[in-house]
Amino acid sequence: MKNQKMTIDINEKPPVAKWIVLAFQHVFAMFGATILVPILVNAAAGKEVLTIPVALVTSGIGTLIYILCTKGKSPVYLGSSFAFITPIAAAYLKGGVGGAMTGIMAVGLIYVIVAIIIKFVGTNWLNKLLPPVIIGPMIMVIGLGLAPNAISQIGLASGTPLDYKVIVVALVSFLVTALVMTRCKGFLKIIPFLVGIVAGYIMAVIFGMIDFKPVADAAFFSMPHFLIPFASYKPTFTAILTIAPIALVTMCEHIGDHTSLSNIIGRDLIKEPGLDRTLLGDGIATFVAGALGGPANTTYGENTSVVGLTKVASVWVIGLAAIIAIIIGFLGKFTALVSTIPDAVLGGVSLLLYGFIAVNGLKVLIKNQIDFEKSKNVVVASSMLVLGLGGAAVAIVSGDLSITISGMSLAAIVGIILNLILPDEKEEKSKKNK
Repeated sequence: MKNQKMTIDINEKPPVAKWIVLAFQHVFAMFGATILVPILVNAAAGKEVLTIPVALVTSGIGTLIYILCTKGKSPVYLGSSFAFITPIAAAYLKGGVGGAMTGIMAVGLIYVIVAIIIKFVGTNWLNKLLPPVIIGPMIMVIGLGLAPNAISQIGLASGTPLDYKVIVVALVSFLVTALVMTRCKGFLKIIPFLVGIVAGYIMAVIFGMIDFKPVADAAFFSMPHFLIPFASYKPTFTAILTIAPIALVTMCEHIGDHTSLSNIIGRDLIKEPGLDRTLLGDGIATFVAGALGGPANTTYGENTSVVGLTKVASVWVIGLAAIIAIIIGFLGKFTALVSTIPDAVLGGVSLLLYGFIAVNGLKVLIKNQIDFEKSKNVVVASSMLVLGLGGAAVAIVSGDLSITISGMSLAAIVGIILNLILPDEKEEKSKKNK
């Protein structure tokens, strides 16, 4: 391995003071992204679908579940996944809270099923089903599909009157985030979006754009608004196909994050504890999140970066960070303060965030040297991009059951089918030569 080995073993507990400091570093690393997911889902849906306290609590619970499933052999933190922002909002509009949460639980079950298959037959089939030519465009669709939301939040949507306060706040959020990403070193470089939010929020306070009454009215401790199946809503399967296919992409993200962390700590996590165990932990964590009204979980690259920066790979640190996240979810004053973040701040940060996601998809294509001189690759990628960004939808109606596959989900399904059925050009040429 190229990277320096960790100074603390995965299962070794650091001294108490250092343990707490390291845990809070992981909390700060995950915090900005984790709270953004429910905020952005609600903005896309136009209604409150997810809440910040539940997102934080399910993030912590999910991480603890993951640690148990991997027998404490993988220092990974699970947080809210950006890949599911649009699908969750679409599922809500299609089937209400029941549709959104049932879809999230279905994603968890898909992870579990794939983990079981990998346990018995390995991963070759997964690599064939989801090659880089599919994963790259899928990630690009996820990022670019969210772009209109960011434009609306910063007040630049067509027909929207310009408000200099909104523009300035969004610009500050954007520029600070960009500067931290490009100029800062160390821990700050890991949390650019959190720093951008704080800077934009301060500017919004200066402009008098924040109403602190909800913070004053909130209790210091409050119970998160959990959504329990059959108690809070009736599960419905009408929107499952709106969300479920995205699990294929996040599984690849899961593998990539574990491979990256393996390189950092000098230990192959794909072999030990094994991809079957890591996916199982991720799947059960996501199922539990959906069962409590939270967003789907995913492995967080930000926290992997913290491990690389601190050279500490202790699951004790990750576990304590998870417990801290759960506690924060019950702090009413704090979560009320977070809920006062104005759209202009979120839009300025999201302008970079969504582009950052899309560029990561492009990096997948470049890193794997996808040859777009080959017509097959062009057909697969271009079809996915147009279907995913063009608002395409296919409705399947049978009696009272109506299922709609649209956007990213439709793009993923079509991409997989095209990649499997279209002939490879090299094979055709070799056959002609024979």
